[in-house]
Amino acid sequence: LIDSTYFRHHIQINKIKLCEDIYFTGYYAYICKRHFTCSHTHAEYMKQNESKYKLVVNHVIDGINSGEIKKGDQLPSINEYRHMFNLSRDTVFAGIKELKAHGIISSAPGIGYFVSNVRLNLKQNIFLLFNEINSFKQELYDAFMSALDKDDKVDLQFHNYNRRVFETLLREANGKYTTYVLMPGKFQGLAPLLDSLNGRVFLLDHYHNELRGRYSGVGQNFENDTYNALVSGLPHLRKYKRICMIQSEAKEPYERFTGLQRFARENGFECKYMNGFNGKHITPADLFIIANDTDLVKVLKQAARQGMEPGQEFGIISYNDTPLKEILAGGITTLSTDFKKMGKTMAALLKRKETVNIDNPWNLTIRKSL
Repeated sequence: LIDSTYFRHHIQINKIKLCEDIYFTGYYAYICKRHFTCSHTHAEYMKQNESKYKLVVNHVIDGINSGEIKKGDQLPSINEYRHMFNLSRDTVFAGIKELKAHGIISSAPGIGYFVSNVRLNLKQNIFLLFNEINSFKQELYDAFMSALDKDDKVDLQFHNYNRRVFETLLREANGKYTTYVLMPGKFQGLAPLLDSLNGRVFLLDHYHNELRGRYSGVGQNFENDTYNALVSGLPHLRKYKRICMIQSEAKEPYERFTGLQRFARENGFECKYMNGFNGKHITPADLFIIANDTDLVKVLKQAARQGMEPGQEFGIISYNDTPLKEILAGGITTLSTDFKKMGKTMAALLKRKETVNIDNPWNLTIRKSL
């Protein structure tokens, strides 16, 4: 049942004349018929109420624009703002959080809030958290930065696949940014932490399926990409009997092997998962799908010791294309996503309000090693 005192207050404020039956759930009234008149809608009232925190925001912005507030100046306390504008503590704090998120103010524990930036044309203050840096992520980062508006600000951090570092960085960043663009990788159970962030959350490149649909993101669909790539290259694979996937269990997506298993089951191949390659004997008619370049070099060294040539006695597909792989061992076949496109797509996604998950396109480049 709705609280009757609140409802009478709501009716009085909105001057609603009701002509049909009303059913109540919580603090919302759902009108069975549309035959009613009002001078202000409930949505308008709520919007006016929510916008009160802008009094705090505008006080600072107007003061900076007029020159009355300068960089380094201390702001009134939360209690002083409460009395100044007749606001609740939560409403004042909402205004303070928005100013912090835009990087306009910062806090000194036990002292108060200070103006840290008088450049007020910031559109977005973005916290960008990568799992690692490599040539592919550099391409992604460069494309993302080039596609942003010139007034957007980005702070880049790395968690290096360490969950504790990931969570610590996010907690320290909470409330200081308008937007959080994250690469959580294989981490699970992150929803409570991500929900606590004061700002919009976006997921990039690799994130667990449990987060798909909950937050917007652009990334690789590792299972489908691996499966579809192998299907497209099937005429080149017929000479192989077994397909071995080599990747690190700690950081690489297991969904790749799930895609391989599906392909092998449907097309009559054996398949095997290998957590790294350490000088193992290469069996003729084996095809290796290799996630990182360190293992790629180990496989090529072992092949040289056995006098075997990739593309003849055995095969190689390497993830993520590079100019070096075009010429290495006569050409290494690669399965790669378009990291430049991923960066540009993410920048465009930040401007959309709806929750969207976009699978980044992939490409299988056939070379001599297959």
